Amino acid sequence: MPAPFLSIVIPAHNEEQRLPSTLQKIASFARAQSYSIEVVVVENGSNDRTAELARSFQDQMPFLRVLRETQAGKGLAVRRGMLDALGDYRFICDADLSMPIEEVNAFIPPQLPGVDIAIASREAPGAVRIDEPPFRHLTGRVFNTIVRWMALPGLQDTQCGFKCFRGAVAEDVFRRQTLNGWAFDVEVLFIARRRGYRVVEIPIHWYFDSHSQVRIFRDTWRMLRELVSIRRNAARGLYDR
Repeated sequence: MPAPFLSIVIPAHNEEQRLPSTLQKIASFARAQSYSIEVVVVENGSNDRTAELARSFQDQMPFLRVLRETQAGKGLAVRRGMLDALGDYRFICDADLSMPIEEVNAFIPPQLPGVDIAIASREAPGAVRIDEPPFRHLTGRVFNTIVRWMALPGLQDTQCGFKCFRGAVAEDVFRRQTLNGWAFDVEVLFIARRRGYRVVEIPIHWYFDSHSQVRIFRDTWRMLRELVSIRRNAARGLYDR
């Protein structure tokens, strides 16, 4: 069979509550498109029924594949999914679907031709944040300021969980990824820029989910340590090998 035009990759760790609704919405969206789609759910290290629930959708979604990793780590799940995906374009999609799935079309041709990587942005002109607590917004801006200073100058929102890569770019970049934690996307974008790929930000409507698995203080500290690892890896030439 020919490769799908678009792969939607969903990392899923302990997502039995949110994943079913997300898959239902994506299934309806996929059936309405004129291009071919595959959905790749990567369950990693869950201790709930995430994998079982994902597989229960395969009868109604023949374009759905469910992969399993024994270890937790969003970066690990995303890397596995992006490298196993077959699409000409490969879209990372958070399990909470805080961005309406219909906005995916803004990340791919024909609406967005000739771009290597398109990342969702809650800060680009035209973006709308809905129901986000002010403190959560503030901490996100502080972290992004550090990211811009240490790794990715000019990008206003590197942590939104929706990103699209051309297939060949995904193959190149994700094979060089080393981090398995929350800062994996900073590393991936850092590698992409280092290798000369173009990255653009796409404004989106983003809905805050109070059940988010992000823990501000714990995860921010971990991400800061991983930013140091990115700089160290770059100095050692690890991303150029």
